[in-house]
Amino acid sequence: MPRAARIAPSEHIYYPDKRGNNRQDVFKEENDCQRYLDILQRYKEKYKFKLYHYALMKNHIHLVIETTGGSGKLSDIMKGINLSYAQHYKNKYRHIGHFWQDRYKSILISKDAYLFACGSYVELNPVRARIVEDPKDYRWSSYNAYAYGKKDYITDEHSIYR
Repeated sequence: MPRAARIAPSEHIYYPDKRGNNRQDVFKEENDCQRYLDILQRYKEKYKFKLYHYALMKNHIHLVIETTGGSGKLSDIMKGINLSYAQHYKNKYRHIGHFWQDRYKSILISKDAYLFACGSYVELNPVRARIVEDPKDYRWSSYNAYAYGKKDYITDEHSIYR
């Protein structure tokens, strides 16, 4: 049975997430996380989307992305990022077989209040997972860019936070 087509209008904000197959780790080393962020940056330049929030967890990824008039479709963006990172991982660790579990999941964010709630959810994920007690101690999220104004090279600030 074919999958239902995604409804993904352009120029909207989405909360896509992606998980490793069978909940396997997708980041084994710190430099894997850095590689994923570098891939994200490369695709930001290619597709001109905005990245408002992110958290790279051991076996899954949370993103909050806005597609713009000049950007590609969310499906093209996610396909490029996920394929590029999977190729890196498979080559580095000689991984064979499925890397990602299913397609990415995404939620359309239609209101500013929901954007704020999604951002908080994404950035507090390392605390809920008991990786850190304080989100400022987790290196692989956008939390410090918002909470402490520590701008990084990848996070875009949405106007509701100004």
